[in-house]
Amino acid sequence: MIVLQTIAVAFAMFSAIPVPQFDWNEKNMRYAMCAFPLIGAVCGALWCLCGALPLPALVRAGGFCLIPVWVTGGIHLDGYADTCDALSSYGGREKKLEILKDPHCGAFAVIRLCSYFLAYFALCTAVQFTPRIGLCWTLALVLERALSGLAIASFPLARNTGLAHTFASAADRKAVRSVLLVLAGLLCAALVLLGGGALVLAALLVFWRYRVVSDRQFGGITGDLAGWFLQKAELWMLAALAACQWGGLL
Repeated sequence: MIVLQTIAVAFAMFSAIPVPQFDWNEKNMRYAMCAFPLIGAVCGALWCLCGALPLPALVRAGGFCLIPVWVTGGIHLDGYADTCDALSSYGGREKKLEILKDPHCGAFAVIRLCSYFLAYFALCTAVQFTPRIGLCWTLALVLERALSGLAIASFPLARNTGLAHTFASAADRKAVRSVLLVLAGLLCAALVLLGGGALVLAALLVFWRYRVVSDRQFGGITGDLAGWFLQKAELWMLAALAACQWGGLL
C-alpha cells in the first residue's frame, strides 16, 4: 500500500495524470523521488505510440513535442521560464531568488519559451521513428528524471522553503541517492549499448551545468531550477538523438 501511495504522490506532484489522492506524510514521501522516473516511462510510451500511428509527419512531430507537456501539465516548463527570467536579470543572488518566487512571466521567459518550442519542434521533425529510436528516447526521458531526483537528494538547497525543500527534507536521502544512482548508471549503460552514447553525454553535461549554475547563481537548487534542468536536458538529448540517427548510429 505504501508503494502505491509513494507512486501516487510522485505522479500527483509531477504529472497531470489523474491518480488517487493521499495525504502526504513521512512514509509515502520518503521514496517519492525514486518513483519520479516512472513519469518519464509514461511519456516515452505515449511518444512511441504517437510514432507508431499513421500520422502526417508534421502532426507526428507536434505530438512528439506536446506529449511531455500534456503528461506533466507543464510543471517543468514553468520552472524553466522562471529560471530564464532570473538568469536574464543579471542581478544578485537574492534578486534571482525573488524572481523565482514571482508568479508573473517576464519578457525573457516568453522569448526563451518560444525559442525552446521552435527548436524542440524542429528537432522532432528531424527524428524518424523506429522501435530502437523509441526505446532510446524512453530511456532518455527516464534518465533525466533519475538525475533530477538524484540532484534533489544530493545538491545543496538554495532555501528552506519550496518544492525542492519539501521533497528533499522528507526523503531518505541516502537511500534515494543509492537507488537513483544505480538506475542512472543502468540507463546510461543501456543507451550506450543501443548506440545512444551522445544522449548520455548530453544529459551529463547539462547535469554538470545544472550544478555549476545553481551553486554560483542561486546558492543551491530550487524546484524551478529542477524544471530548468529537465527541459534543458530534454532539448539537448533530443538534439543528440537526431544527430545519432542522422549519423547512422541509431
